[in-house]
Amino acid sequence: MAELMKVNQLLHLQVNTIDEEEAKQEYKARISDVRADTILIEVPMNERTGRLKRLYTGDELNAYYVSDGGVKNYFQSSVIGFREQGIKLVAIAKPDPASITKIQRRSFLRIPAELEVSVTSAGHTPFIALTEDVGGGGVSFICGGDEKVEASDHVNCWLVVPYKNGSIEHLNFKAEAVRIKPLESGRKIVMLQFSEIADRDRQKLIQYCFEKQFDLRKN
Repeated sequence: MAELMKVNQLLHLQVNTIDEEEAKQEYKARISDVRADTILIEVPMNERTGRLKRLYTGDELNAYYVSDGGVKNYFQSSVIGFREQGIKLVAIAKPDPASITKIQRRSFLRIPAELEVSVTSAGHTPFIALTEDVGGGGVSFICGGDEKVEASDHVNCWLVVPYKNGSIEHLNFKAEAVRIKPLESGRKIVMLQFSEIADRDRQKLIQYCFEKQFDLRKN
């Protein structure tokens, strides 16, 4: 079993996001406290630029720490809240020791899917688009080049999610457009990262991803 994390140890983190450039960035954060089901860490810093990384509740993380002998211990976690103890600390879920591995796992579940999503941003006309992929941390969708959404915009969305049992859920969330990718067709891919989503709605979306993944594996 992997050697467990300790206070003052450094965690190396990557945020699992639909923004490919952001997903490549590596951050480091010092562990402030290790509790029964939570790890408190300082605000992560980009190892290359020295800038602090703003995290949101629900952000999914790929992480590792180095134990004695230089062994890298990998695990996956998520942001579950924030604490103030003189300085701002980030609370992340403590992994089951059995899930910590010496093998790097690149990403959380993200599934290609064409789902209908309505998008509203301040001062602009709402529009309907189709997602390209969805996951527990965000979605991306394709829309016309003239649709008014730009990088860093904050949007309010409703996502239509159908399940194998025939039920349909309408999930509401707020998100930030973290990247816009123009396409040769003149359309564009908008990559959203959730900033506000109810836990029950996030779980419903993750449930859909598991169902879809099962179907993809069968084909």
